[in-house]
Amino acid sequence: MADLHTASILSLVAGILIVLSSIVTAAMGGVFMVIPFAGAMIMAMGVVGIIFGLIVIYGSTLMKKQGKAQTGGILVLIFSILSIIGGAGFLIGFILGLVGSILALTAKK
Repeated sequence: MADLHTASILSLVAGILIVLSSIVTAAMGGVFMVIPFAGAMIMAMGVVGIIFGLIVIYGSTLMKKQGKAQTGGILVLIFSILSIIGGAGFLIGFILGLVGSILALTAKK
């Protein structure tokens, strides 16, 4: 059970970092709005990253529920990898998400 607790905490921190880095990415898109297409594209990547980060946070909460650790682990794994689009949580969030999801998927029931 300690493995699932550790996996959940690591995934939660990863989700928070992914959301924070995506907010920074979206803000940078606002700065680059003077360049028409580039600013909008960077801002869109930031918004998508925020959504992926929130899904990682949801996956980390699923890991704490009985019988939902596998589902949470899969969600965290997929959306941590996809978070590369929005900044990957300053790279640390991406790594913590991978470690947390692997711990959840390999934890004994």
